[in-house]
Amino acid sequence: MSTDAGRSHARGPGAWLSEPLPQVAISFEFFPPKSAEADARLWQAVERLAPFHPSYVSVTCGAGGNPAEGTASLVEALRARADLCAVAHLTCATAPRATIDQIAERYWDSGVRHIVALRGDPPKDGVRDRDGAHYGFAADLVAALRRIGDFEISVAAYPEPHPEAASREADFDNLKRKIDAGAGRAITQYCFDTDAVLRLRDRMVAAGVAAPLSVGILPVHNFTQVRRFSERCGAGVPDWLCDLFDGLDNDPEQQALVAASVTAEQARRLIVEGIEELHFYTLNRAELTIAACRLLGLRPSLACAA
Repeated sequence: MSTDAGRSHARGPGAWLSEPLPQVAISFEFFPPKSAEADARLWQAVERLAPFHPSYVSVTCGAGGNPAEGTASLVEALRARADLCAVAHLTCATAPRATIDQIAERYWDSGVRHIVALRGDPPKDGVRDRDGAHYGFAADLVAALRRIGDFEISVAAYPEPHPEAASREADFDNLKRKIDAGAGRAITQYCFDTDAVLRLRDRMVAAGVAAPLSVGILPVHNFTQVRRFSERCGAGVPDWLCDLFDGLDNDPEQQALVAASVTAEQARRLIVEGIEELHFYTLNRAELTIAACRLLGLRPSLACAA
């Protein structure tokens, strides 16, 4: 046996798991539940994830109607019940400017200081704005929030261009407009192509876009659902991922093992490549996010965060 082989064997098959990684900030995304059963599942997830002391947790808002419906109450509950820094998503596509301003003012008055500013999906009739009464783009919303209060503002970034973008260049220009309008962080859409994420990071650096990039990670709880959702939002599902989950539709235990490995491997590479913030799209479930965090060397603590 060679000396190198002996050292490798002595370190054990899981030695790479003990290799120290640079520090990384983590955050979690939740969505407002729509039933008593879903509410119970959400709070079980919150209880299990809170001990990892995320930098913040964000709360999505639904498409259509009042963009604060369900979001504001869950933000307040996460702050009060779980002592978490809770961040509100705010979309501008379906409500007039005056309504959006009032929602932002209420957030500010209630102590919410961080907002994820998004354009959001168009109204169900497909018509975004008939009379100029709406904020047309997320950059316009960012500018409005800057006028209302000294919010910390995060915006969306797309390693794979947004499906409505005219080109990759146009999509990147839109990101720059949002940062120039006053956003302080970009959170990526989930992307299974880690090279695409790193290309976006490198392009931001080359263009002098100094805002931190928080990379969105989606643990695959149900591959069929993820593939279906990805087709609607323009996220790619690579062949290698399809191959990994092939034949596991009726084997949730094996699917969970594969998903935890995929999530942790992507997160680990991102950290090694210099990414400093990871944002987990939890889907209101804890198990895969916990598995990934532990594989990254992150451990929960029952002590309160300082």
